[in-house]
Amino acid sequence: MPTFTNPAADAGEAYEALRGLAHASRTFEDPSETYAVIGDLLGGVRSLRQVLDQLATVHLNHQHQVTDESREYGGGSVEAVAAADELHQAGTLIDQAHDRLNAAMTHSGRIVWNPQDRLVERWVGIVFLQGEEAHKVLDLIDAKGAEAGIEHLSQWDYGVETTDAAMEGGDVHDSAPVYTGDRQAETGDYAMTYNPQAGHVALYRRHLIPAEDALDPPDQAHVSARRSAPARETTARRGAVREGGWFEHPGVASVKQSRGLSL
Repeated sequence: MPTFTNPAADAGEAYEALRGLAHASRTFEDPSETYAVIGDLLGGVRSLRQVLDQLATVHLNHQHQVTDESREYGGGSVEAVAAADELHQAGTLIDQAHDRLNAAMTHSGRIVWNPQDRLVERWVGIVFLQGEEAHKVLDLIDAKGAEAGIEHLSQWDYGVETTDAAMEGGDVHDSAPVYTGDRQAETGDYAMTYNPQAGHVALYRRHLIPAEDALDPPDQAHVSARRSAPARETTARRGAVREGGWFEHPGVASVKQSRGLSL
């Protein structure tokens, strides 16, 4: 505890406190606490500036009553004035540090460390085609470019229905999936991956969700690649596509049927 009367003892306390702070500030469990720490340091720097001035004053006030190591009064006076000058120089540097700390505190105070409305990006599957169905789109891409392919496939994006179907089916990804040999093109919120050699094409749409909803349990955080079992999954998708339309996402087809939207 500070004595407020014994400079030597309080200096020792300040040194130990700074040592403790240096150790404790290696990690912050709550990063928002940095603002308060900067504020306390700013107050400490102001006090340090005052201490330096007071130390310099003591040296100047006693310059004529001290000697150097050779017991010379003249030498003692020179050393006292030199020490006071260095202390004043240190105070000038502390002023600069104060201004920088003050600016840092201003910027830190504008930070929202745990925003509740923060959104993160995910990609939902719109449609995946392989074989004969895919070649129709690949021919279009070859003739008119990737943007034409994206525009064509986007006709089967039913907005919320497509998003809900992707969510229910687990067709949601941190980034639009790209596999060996795939090419990728993006336009607006759409990303298309296609592979003329393998004969498949897929369209994904960017979807923003609240950050807290993105914190999946470890065993559910990764969506397995949909081509890990090509033959079985392709058959299921192609059957669903034909039931709901040439390019329709199978999840969308089921949603439309449940709402009486299909023929």
